Amino acid sequence: MGELHISSCPWLGERWNYLIRLYNQARLPHALLINGPEGVGKAVFARAFSTYLLCQQRADGRACGYCKNCQLSQSDGGHPDLYVLEPEERGKPVRVDQVRELTNFVYSTAQQGGYRLVIIGPAHDMNVAASNALLKTLEEPGQETILLLLTHRLGQVMPTIRSRCQRVDIASPSLEVSVPWVAQKLQIEEEKSRQYLVSANSAPLAALAFEDGELGVLRQQLISGLADLLKRRRTLVEVSSAWQKLDLERMLGWLHGLLGDLARLQIGQGDQYLRHRDAENMLKALARRVSTESLFAYIDQVAETRRALLARTNPNKQLLIESLLLGWLGLARG
Repeated sequence: MGELHISSCPWLGERWNYLIRLYNQARLPHALLINGPEGVGKAVFARAFSTYLLCQQRADGRACGYCKNCQLSQSDGGHPDLYVLEPEERGKPVRVDQVRELTNFVYSTAQQGGYRLVIIGPAHDMNVAASNALLKTLEEPGQETILLLLTHRLGQVMPTIRSRCQRVDIASPSLEVSVPWVAQKLQIEEEKSRQYLVSANSAPLAALAFEDGELGVLRQQLISGLADLLKRRRTLVEVSSAWQKLDLERMLGWLHGLLGDLARLQIGQGDQYLRHRDAENMLKALARRVSTESLFAYIDQVAETRRALLARTNPNKQLLIESLLLGWLGLARG
């Protein structure tokens, strides 16, 4: 499929043009908080805007793609005046010493003359010490320094950081835009594209990862585990053990979506309202047995578990999974 660029993601155009207008009017702020769902293209947007600002021959709202700076931006080593700060491991916070290293870059002289760009993502994955260390940079950035902070959990970004940035919200595109886009990128039928987008909460770039990718495998592990429990093909302990090293936060989001479909079936809505077709048979079978009271109690349990994970309260993962699976089995008992 190749690397994605701003021009290949049409839903990013309106926010892009907004920033170009700010730049042309000399009103571009020194810190932007780019907010939007995971997989909507925030990193593509930030990289493209960094390349634009570093370009020596930018015109008509686009980088030229040919000058020395554009060639450096496209190289494997990256542009020396672009600094990308992210957690060293997925799921781990950005550490305070990483932010301190960033400070040296911010207050140094641009190697190519012109802007220095910093991309920080996810901005919500910073511990308190790292967030506090970043505040000074946000308050007193070096000359011609632009910081681009990315987040899909705006509420978890420290308020003092949010207040020092101008927000740029990027929404997921409509299905009318995203379904044919994903279908074209993956060379698949539009119905399959639609299902991928449902599983990805309508985020196009996240949907791409479902075709022969780890997200597709992860989702299948969720659905097969739930189905195996209901059919007694595996025990609760076996499924719990298999889920120990999986992305539980993402799986809980999917589980919450499946329960939404189960609620629709339980109150008598027709098949046309189902969103998660890859679990249709399991959900229809369960809908005939579940009670309204137990279903909504379980939806509350899943929502509370998601909140605990997002708050990083470090719950015992094994006990959490076992509790969720017990609740799932409880649904089948009515």
